[in-house]
Amino acid sequence: MNSRTPIWRQLDYVTLALVYLIAFSSLVIIASATTSDGLYYFKRQLIWIVMGTLVMIVVTWVPYERFQKFSPYLYWLSILLLAVVIVHGQTRLGAQRWIQVGPFQLQPSEFAKIAVVVTLATHLAKKKTLSRWRDLISPLLHVALPMLLILKQPDLGTALVFVAIVAGMLFMAGVPIWKLIVIFPGGLALVVLWIYLHLTVHSIHIPLPMHQYQLNRLLIFLDPNKDPLGAGFNVIQSRIAVGVGGTWGLGLFGAHANQLSFLPEASTDFIFAVIAEELGFVGSMALLFVYLLLLARGTYIAAQARDRYGMLLASGVVAMFAFHVVESAGMVSGVMPVAGVPLPFMSYGGSAFLADSAGIGILLNVYMRRKLASSVSVPVASPVVYSKKVTQQ
Repeated sequence: MNSRTPIWRQLDYVTLALVYLIAFSSLVIIASATTSDGLYYFKRQLIWIVMGTLVMIVVTWVPYERFQKFSPYLYWLSILLLAVVIVHGQTRLGAQRWIQVGPFQLQPSEFAKIAVVVTLATHLAKKKTLSRWRDLISPLLHVALPMLLILKQPDLGTALVFVAIVAGMLFMAGVPIWKLIVIFPGGLALVVLWIYLHLTVHSIHIPLPMHQYQLNRLLIFLDPNKDPLGAGFNVIQSRIAVGVGGTWGLGLFGAHANQLSFLPEASTDFIFAVIAEELGFVGSMALLFVYLLLLARGTYIAAQARDRYGMLLASGVVAMFAFHVVESAGMVSGVMPVAGVPLPFMSYGGSAFLADSAGIGILLNVYMRRKLASSVSVPVASPVVYSKKVTQQ
């Protein structure tokens, strides 16, 4: 790239178009999901879109190589905020996840996801090798501390997002896939066995590090009718909404489950059910296709990164978005446990929108500087081969 070429011309306008297509569509869906509250949530979400744009601009414009310098401060700041939540956080819906900042309630666990992406990328980029088991100890411990603090809130959904992030980044960093299978699917098998023993062995008490309602959420998706008015209510109502929508849906502002308040958390965790009921199978698939394009674009950006650090940053963001989309769409249709994960740029909420905007800023940052010469030499520690074209300024 010619050094005289304005760097803004290197922006990825395809990614921006996809993001704002989802974001402005969310205004209509949120207005439909909250008709009893007038335009309150519509206006608030519009504010978050504006603020998210500012966050995106700042994150895009700071050369991502500088993130490495501030990684330790970012990591410990996120730990501090998560600790503050446990001590002085505000409780809502049985969870203590928010802190009051002026007129807004912010959820530090959302920002901790971005902090983990940035700091874990810094950590992995400095690793000379990841082929030995002992090489995986420090990356896993790096993520374990914020995960434990988030589980303490409790917030199982965000903790699972962390698992997706670290799994995706370790894979892209070059950890052999068989080791990842041992760690993650193997770990899942141990969790399932632990829960099974907890439920079936009554001679001894086998404790679980989660609340009973969290365990109920994990199990109830297998048979929601076991507790139709309790833990299974959300799943049953979301399935009904998805089924009623049919092929073309009932039309905007015409969803019965939503308008009659049968569907809980319609503007946040279960917004995909609103989309399925109002826009039907066609509308739902169209939205998922837009997300697929966004994830494909993020994967392309990771492949085009000029250095290993940029590739890891982009990979972490893609893994985060991918889990959110799969879990959010899966839980409303009953194929995934209810974990309370918002749909990126679609669900109502400021903290999630700002964190997602920072993630897009990272992708834009990596893409915009893909043709600039890297000033940092990072040891290559993996057999993962990605396209890298470096030209001198």
